[in-house]
Amino acid sequence: MADDSAEHVFRNPNRVSADEAYEVGYFAGVNGITEDQVRALIKLHGEDVVVLVIEARKLREPEQHPLPSVPL
Repeated sequence: MADDSAEHVFRNPNRVSADEAYEVGYFAGVNGITEDQVRALIKLHGEDVVVLVIEARKLREPEQHPLPSVPL
């Protein structure tokens, strides 16, 4: 079975595989997002863990640039 923890010995630590429930769950927990969000990020940005962490932070943080007030 692909999710057997014994098979994680040789995995690439620089990648998060959407096919591995263990990797998706771990990444979601560490980064404070849902597993569905992790899969969506992988689909949009690929499996590179550095890119995924940056994008996960964007999901967690409130928008840094609020909309300016517009005079009526």
